[in-house]
Amino acid sequence: MNFKKLFTLVIVIFFASEVTARLVNVSDGWVRATVSGQQASGAFMTLTAFEDLNLVEVSTPAAQMAELHEMKMDGDIMRMRPVQGGLMLLAGQHIELKPGGFHIMLMMLKKRLIEGERMELMLVFQTKQGQKIEEKVMLPVSLRASKGLQATHSSMTTKN
Repeated sequence: MNFKKLFTLVIVIFFASEVTARLVNVSDGWVRATVSGQQASGAFMTLTAFEDLNLVEVSTPAAQMAELHEMKMDGDIMRMRPVQGGLMLLAGQHIELKPGGFHIMLMMLKKRLIEGERMELMLVFQTKQGQKIEEKVMLPVSLRASKGLQATHSSMTTKN
């Protein structure tokens, strides 16, 4: 292979990696394990965006419905509600999705979530320019939160 072809190949690989650079880091992610017949669960994680993003959609093959929810006091009563308009992530800010706060609600589960397995979750973010970016992660299923449980980033795609 001559130098010109090698140089061109290196440039193509460099720019391809720049295009697919991660825009968000997912850490300490996990999904609550379920018992037989249980129809709902929650997914939890810490999100850190590298630029301002809005988490606008979530989905998983494990449930018929997945929504971003928030637990919030309404007078003396704690209420859970879907988040309207998405969850804004400012660059460099850590947003924790946790029990009792923001979380991903998984409803109408298609199967039992068993501790030790991993569950695929698709996160859809929107940039300031309106571009939608899908980030697929694999989260460990666990009975309780444990620092150090890591999500596996498996792919990122751009939606038009």
